[in-house]
Amino acid sequence: MTRRALITGITGQDGSYLAELLLDKGYEVVGMVRRSSTVNYERIGHLMDSVKFHSGDLLDQLSMVEALQEHRPDEVYNLAAQSFVQTSFGQPVLTGETTGLGVTRLLDAIRLVDPEIRFYQASSSEMFGKVREVPQNENTPFHPRSPYGVAKVYGHWITVNYRESYGLHASSGMLFNHESPRRGLEFVTRKISHGAAQIALGKATELRLGNLEAKRDWGFAGDYVDAMWRMLQQDEPDDYVVCTGETHTVREFCEAAFARVGLDADDHVVVDERFYRPAEVDLLVGDSSRAADRLGWQPTMSFTKLVETMVDADLALLEGRLDRLA
Repeated sequence: MTRRALITGITGQDGSYLAELLLDKGYEVVGMVRRSSTVNYERIGHLMDSVKFHSGDLLDQLSMVEALQEHRPDEVYNLAAQSFVQTSFGQPVLTGETTGLGVTRLLDAIRLVDPEIRFYQASSSEMFGKVREVPQNENTPFHPRSPYGVAKVYGHWITVNYRESYGLHASSGMLFNHESPRRGLEFVTRKISHGAAQIALGKATELRLGNLEAKRDWGFAGDYVDAMWRMLQQDEPDDYVVCTGETHTVREFCEAAFARVGLDADDHVVVDERFYRPAEVDLLVGDSSRAADRLGWQPTMSFTKLVETMVDADLALLEGRLDRLA
């Protein structure tokens, strides 16, 4: 029988790559989207004829119950969230309601409608925050440094709680930073790739950024959604760190991006304290041994290739050679 998956956050970066992956595997895919006057389908425009859509909201449990009752998915992937760290400082309550309590509403809907549904929760490396050990693995204590990170910790532990309390097949992917040409412009990596492309084309002269010394473990989003799917194919649910095991500074990301267009980042990047966070996460680098051993998962795209791919896509976008991020 054809398997059916429901994806919350399908219009985002990860949702678009996951939808492609599942469709390629023969799934029926249902995407849950919030009802609003302007829904951005840019990332999944090429999939509109292949995906079913259902109006729902993580703030409204009844809408999730109705989605599960109508579509009867075998798997649910919860990717929806208020996912921009900087915004979470300005909207901490909304971030908690969506990114934290929204997970509870969805898990409880599964418990009520069909406890056999397999559930994936998008946890985050931001949960580690002020890290207690390097590298970080599934047993590293959490010390989040933003309302977003705090909300993700809640979502992570409520997933564990429902797994242990009700026997749900509920797994969490503790994903480290993962990027692509489909990343939103508000994220620093896309801001860099887009800024480098603009400067190379003479559309700008400088790029203003915050902390250039922050270190992250960056991978390709297309690789990471494969890990999500693999988690739900296991006999037993569990939590998995998904990462590359390499760390690079924001400065290195800038250098690689500007080098791609034949420029020197030092000539164009300006540090602006307005972009510093109230509490910074200085270093994130993970250990994905469990994912490698149990899931057979490995990242496929190098850091340099990732940066170059993003810059190339932004050049094509700005030159009118790419009309969507498909």
